[in-house]
Order: sequence, then structure tokens, then C-alpha cells
Amino acid sequence: MRLVRGCIAMLFVMVSAHLAAASCSENTVWIRGDFGEARFSVEIADTQRSRAIGLMNRPSMPSSEGMLFIYPRPQPLSFWMRNTLISLDMLFVDPTGTVTHIHHEAIPLDETSIYGGDGLTHVLEINGGLARLLGIEEGAELRHPSFDQNNAAWAC
Repeated sequence: MRLVRGCIAMLFVMVSAHLAAASCSENTVWIRGDFGEARFSVEIADTQRSRAIGLMNRPSMPSSEGMLFIYPRPQPLSFWMRNTLISLDMLFVDPTGTVTHIHHEAIPLDETSIYGGDGLTHVLEINGGLARLLGIEEGAELRHPSFDQNNAAWAC
């Protein structure tokens, strides 16, 4: 099973790398690092209400999807898993699009606060275990039109 998951992850990264030339779009996040590149289709949570609901009460999420939380200004961010039924990896991101912290495999329904750091503007939530499986690490860079393109580590 582990070998199959590893092969699927490598195929995901290889296919995504071939598509990386595509332009930025609101519902797509690209991420690159030493592992290569990957693409996620994302729902955007950029209002107080959408951020409060997040991925609550969902029984599953396809492996190529996620949710991108967008905040209007850099700030300290903490998350929890209240009413969240699936394990998640949380990638905490600064205003340049650089991943500064990853919380791996957050526990479903756990209300313990998960602190991501200070000066953050984005959080990308993907399925729990996927960041390690793909080799995503702190320092990886996100590409999305919500980042200030003049300061983005990986501009559109």
C-alpha cells in the first residue's frame, strides 16, 4: 500500500510539473520546492465566514484539492480542527508565498490550537500526510494571484 501511495504521489508531482507553465488562476495553487512542483485545485476562504467554516463537516477531499485561506494583512495565525472530519496538513505561508511552517496530520475533531506563526497571510490545507508524501517542506513556494506579485517569491 505504501508503494502504491508513493507511486501515485510521484505521478502527481510529474504531471503537475508539466502543467506548471499554465497561468495563475483563482482556483489553482502551485507549490514548488526541492521535491519538484505540484498543483492543487483550491476553494478560497477569504471572508470571515468562509474562514470560520473552512473544511468542517466534510467526510473526504480528493488528494489534488485543498482550501486556501487568505488574510488581508500579515498576522499571527492559529487553527483548530473543530468539526473537521478529515486529517489535514496545514501549510502556513508568509506574504511572499513562502511556506514558513507545516503542521502535519492535524487530528480530526481536535480543538487544540495549532499555532502557525507570526506575519502570515495564507494557509493551505491539504489532505493529512500528503505534504510528507510529496516531499513538501518549509521553504517551498506557492504561486497564486492573491499574493502581491511585486513581492512574490514565485510570481504569476
